Amino acid sequence: MKSFSSPSNSSTITGFILLGFPGPREEQILLFVLFSTVYLLTLMGNGSIICAVHWDQRLHTPMYLLLANFSFLEIWYVTSTVPNMLANFLSDTKAISFSGCFLQFYFFFSLGSAECFFLAVMAFDRYLAICRPLHYPTIMTRRLCTKLVVSCWVLGFLWFLVPIIIISQMSFCGSRTIDHFLCDPGPLLALTCKRAPLIELVFSTLSPLPLVIPFLFIMGSYVLVLKAVLKVPSAAGKRKAFSTCGSHLAVVSLFYGSVLVMYGSPTSEHEAGMQKIVTLFYSVLTPLLNPVIYSLRNKDMKKALQKFLGT
Repeated sequence: MKSFSSPSNSSTITGFILLGFPGPREEQILLFVLFSTVYLLTLMGNGSIICAVHWDQRLHTPMYLLLANFSFLEIWYVTSTVPNMLANFLSDTKAISFSGCFLQFYFFFSLGSAECFFLAVMAFDRYLAICRPLHYPTIMTRRLCTKLVVSCWVLGFLWFLVPIIIISQMSFCGSRTIDHFLCDPGPLLALTCKRAPLIELVFSTLSPLPLVIPFLFIMGSYVLVLKAVLKVPSAAGKRKAFSTCGSHLAVVSLFYGSVLVMYGSPTSEHEAGMQKIVTLFYSVLTPLLNPVIYSLRNKDMKKALQKFLGT
């Protein structure tokens, strides 16, 4: 890991400062309590879905196995940012080490990429269930489901590995302050001693692909689903088909809506405060809302959760 040095000062600085949400001590404590509650609810909600799928034999189907893996991913996704953010609320220095910063950078973007791949696979599962119902059991086997799950995890964690290793070896000069609550690539690249257009080009090319490719696949899947549903003669049949996709579509809309607002236009167009709010939405609030969406709109999941919780 390269050191952080200032042209006017030969001393080595051992990390960065994450400004987070600056304010008086009282506000910091209030935010700590608020996000601690959100974090615990997120862990409990996603953990309940994992346990319900594990213990209820009726949910041992590809759709729910994908959902359990997705919930497991959400737990780690929110854990990649919130614990450090909570520590910063109570910290006077708000410092993060080089290794801590780049590890957070790697895990946050890797888990985010894996989430996009999982959403695409879940859309594929819904497409098969609605458009190819007779062939669904023979196509979406346990073996294929396992392969798809493993592929999502592997692709997610390999995608940003090389760019992050390259960026971590660069030298950083001047201010070490990052006006964000996490180590984001934009502020990090702005702190490098020397511009590296090639590295910036590689990163700006690779970064959108895990977002764009799965998104196009999801949209294509739902166009085919919509065509199939419109051919269903009865209104009840159409409602049933749409209900199987409703939860997934809601999650996709929440996640991609906020991500596209953030990364769909140049970073310079967003003020730092807006960047934090939008990032907060898709990285913290979306993992909190996902279990609520899936449990409220799915009768089988609702029954399994009631059985698991003993209510």
